[in-house]
Amino acid sequence: METVLKRIKRALIKGRYVFSIKARTEMEIDCITETDVIESILNSVAIYKKIRSQSPYRKNYREYLYIIMGSNLDGLPIYSKGKLVKEQGEDMYYFLISSKKAL
Repeated sequence: METVLKRIKRALIKGRYVFSIKARTEMEIDCITETDVIESILNSVAIYKKIRSQSPYRKNYREYLYIIMGSNLDGLPIYSKGKLVKEQGEDMYYFLISSKKAL
């Protein structure tokens, strides 16, 4: 069975991802680009944490957020949080909460 991290990486490679306004704002504050965030996930070796969504707007009863920590190709550590969903039979990754420099 395919792991969630592999599914996320494959969705990113196919360009099947969306950044929330909040994620984009945090990226702008930290001066990181979409490419930096994508590279950090492609370079990651594991999902740091899986948490259940507390959002009242979630579509499914059980919706999970995945926290991934990785580095871009320049070695900059980046923290991201998002969800993996199926849309029209294909995986789509949503950067919902944040994408920022790891502390």
